[in-house]
Amino acid sequence: MTYKLSEVGAAGASSPPKRERQSMYRAVVADELGPVGHYTLRHLPRPQLEAGEVRVALVAVGISYVDVLTAEGNYQVKPPVPFIPGSEAAGVVIETAPDVPDVSVGDRVVCGGWYGLLADECVLPRDAVTPIPPGIDLVEAAVFPASFSTAWHALVDRAHVRPGETVLVLGAGGATGYAAVQVAKVLGAHVIASASTHEKRALATGGGADATIDARAADWRDAVKAANGGMPVDVVFDPIGGAATDAAFRSLAWCGRHLIVGFPGGIASLRTNLPLLKGASLVGVNIRQFYLSQPDKAAANMAHLLDLASAGRLRPAVARNYPIEDYALVMAEAAKGESAGRIVVNLNMR
Repeated sequence: MTYKLSEVGAAGASSPPKRERQSMYRAVVADELGPVGHYTLRHLPRPQLEAGEVRVALVAVGISYVDVLTAEGNYQVKPPVPFIPGSEAAGVVIETAPDVPDVSVGDRVVCGGWYGLLADECVLPRDAVTPIPPGIDLVEAAVFPASFSTAWHALVDRAHVRPGETVLVLGAGGATGYAAVQVAKVLGAHVIASASTHEKRALATGGGADATIDARAADWRDAVKAANGGMPVDVVFDPIGGAATDAAFRSLAWCGRHLIVGFPGGIASLRTNLPLLKGASLVGVNIRQFYLSQPDKAAANMAHLLDLASAGRLRPAVARNYPIEDYALVMAEAAKGESAGRIVVNLNMR
């Protein structure tokens, strides 16, 4: 369970009287999965803490394409309803269960889960929150966990990227793509970033990309090869899918690794003779299953990533902040995927 939701009122129910609001919190909720019109901002009863739990006053919530896909009921796994979107956030601990000794009231933390965080506070198991080291802004921390943990798991745990290898990042101006650019540079790789707009390519350059490619260029494969000195690439980080997957796989070197991270562009039809001819690997990256099956390793990865962020070596890009009242605009913008940088609900905005 990522959150606790009880006694939810019907959609459109009137706000509770002011004198009762101390026992309430606000969240964006739908009784059935579907388009943004199904969702309303409601006051809900604050659940009591159970053993092993903490309560966090949220400062910022990141909303991604996957969050919207899940909210619409179009993700590959369907969550239970009533449903609160939001899978990453940051805030301050305001209450802990007696059996939680290592987190204290006042600690700044990042919060992760599959859903339940598009709210002004949340109750989570202790292992779903991670203390934030100094030097990391809470708004940036809110959009750090999912993207950077995915990029690290893909490039380190799955592809085993080595210094000097070339990593081609598709969708380099998106959330995970931009994180992958930075992680690949930390690993000592030569990074080629492919993105669809000038703004997104500029963002990738700012994140450390050694070269950028227009994702819509007619001579895209030739441009990728030229950006790598006429040589094929070692690793492809692919959060796009569709036609981009085939072209990128054909750009791989012998024993290359192609990381399948997502497929908003559609599910590709890759000819199976290509992996054989190249001795190459098609590698799936399922970050949710990784967290479920290897929680200790996932937690260690996140702790290491936060240390790198604290040292200034990793940093997410925030495009815009919105108040929670503008949740419909936030979800629509995240669904489009056109922003160079992340969209954040900032609970300090009114």
